Amino acid sequence: MNTLESVSPLVPEGRYAFFFDVDGTLAAIQSRPEEVFIPAAAKAALSRLAELSDGALALVSGRPTRELDALVAPLRFPLAGVHGAERRDAAGHTERLSLPDDVSASLTSLLSEAVAKMPDTQLETKGMAFALHYRRAPHYQQAILTLAETMTQRFPELALQPGKCVVELKPKGVSKGAAIADFMQQAPFAGRTPVFLGDDLTDEAGFEAVNALDGIAIKVGEGETKAGYRLADVEAVYHWLEQTLLKLDQDDKSLRSQGYESLSSRI
Repeated sequence: MNTLESVSPLVPEGRYAFFFDVDGTLAAIQSRPEEVFIPAAAKAALSRLAELSDGALALVSGRPTRELDALVAPLRFPLAGVHGAERRDAAGHTERLSLPDDVSASLTSLLSEAVAKMPDTQLETKGMAFALHYRRAPHYQQAILTLAETMTQRFPELALQPGKCVVELKPKGVSKGAAIADFMQQAPFAGRTPVFLGDDLTDEAGFEAVNALDGIAIKVGEGETKAGYRLADVEAVYHWLEQTLLKLDQDDKSLRSQGYESLSSRI
């Protein structure tokens, strides 16, 4: 595993497609999901990176797409929300999976009742998925996991996805890896080398998909991973963004000085 500092793994004149997780990658994790924010400087860097890559930049997150849009406003990117259960392509077309109404209603009722008995835990409903947060009550970790496992047994159309102080219930077959693979088959991502930054267990499927495409997988933080590179924390991600933009801007200016087309049509 290569630890990144000021050196970008990108090669000169490469053609890249960029994918970013949000919580723990572009934004520091907070005690409650609604407290998370992306600093203005980071949003500006993402905007420039999208420009240099002809729009081949997407956010791939467990959050619903509406929350992702709010976090990066006024910017608007292709998105994979709820681990890919919601997806908006570069043309603005949105697809969403859904659970049967009776299943969604039953889960909401059962999970709400159970979480109410565990102070400082939080149920986050996402329509087609449910997140059980216990960051403020880590002693309930096993109880939350057992609750989620019970729900997957009762509703076999659901899969369990552990994360950092959260356990999610999502439709089977949905993953960040599948979302990235789908993006890579469509413009403007197709034909490029994928680069994915993520920090959590939910991102490992994304790293695996990127590795299969000979891309660049970057793990943020500690822990075992399938990624080939590692950044220490969210601040290191911001530094990596700055260094990557410097490199790509330099490549762009170099090509222009040689009379070639803009790098924005090449990376």
